[in-house]
Amino acid sequence: MAKDLFHNVVKTALIKDGWIITDDPLFLNVGGVDLFVDLGAEKLLAAERDGDKIAIEIKSFLSASSLADFHLAIGQFMNYRVALQSADPERQLFLAIPDTAYNTFFQKEFPLMVIKQYQLRFFVYDTENEVITLWKL
Repeated sequence: MAKDLFHNVVKTALIKDGWIITDDPLFLNVGGVDLFVDLGAEKLLAAERDGDKIAIEIKSFLSASSLADFHLAIGQFMNYRVALQSADPERQLFLAIPDTAYNTFFQKEFPLMVIKQYQLRFFVYDTENEVITLWKL
């Protein structure tokens, strides 16, 4: 299974942000289908409480067509969200988007409409500094 070009960048950014990587990749078997979400992570909120659990689908948006990349990302995101609701409902799914794509394609009206319609959670990562610059819950 091929990892996204920025897989390690996102992994490092999450660790810097205080997350513990628990799964690389996060394996799910739902409805007779094996799925591999790029990463699973957990952040402990307090010693006496359960931590936040997230799953992350990493995208680079580097092909010639940002729209084609977006179609693929949204399709995977929706499938993984359904799978997580069944297999691990406590875990929240996030799409990891590079800052270059967020500052260009993701500022257009259509992607914003899709994000709102499907209530997509995502975060933006800086590919050079390996940090998370924005969380959209």
